[in-house]
Amino acid sequence: MKWEKTITTEKEYEESLARLSKIFETDPDSAEGMEAELLVTLIEKYEKEHYAIALPDPIEAIKETMGRKDLKDKDLIPAIGSKTTVSLVLNRKRALTIEMIRNLSAFLKLPVEVLIQPYELDGKQEKVSV
Repeated sequence: MKWEKTITTEKEYEESLARLSKIFETDPDSAEGMEAELLVTLIEKYEKEHYAIALPDPIEAIKETMGRKDLKDKDLIPAIGSKTTVSLVLNRKRALTIEMIRNLSAFLKLPVEVLIQPYELDGKQEKVSV
């Protein structure tokens, strides 16, 4: 198969993966090396469009990060506010504000893109408060 266009079908995707596996270790300056570089770009584009990985729910991401870092609810007080506010946010009774998102992103090292997503709040789809 000639790589003159983007990958548009699953068959082309499979063929591209098979070809890449054969030429992956070639000299980057060779014709096959340049072909491998092009294939990587085409495969990444196809995977992004067809196998996109959804970002995690903001509250679940916060809880997961807290678990990994062995943090308690009270440890979020500097980023979120009072103990009550932390509880309300983690229990989905109150939405994250922009200031909370900035603080949590810095404190927990979570990407802002994760924290700004809409999420369930008291049974409704909620957007982040401003």
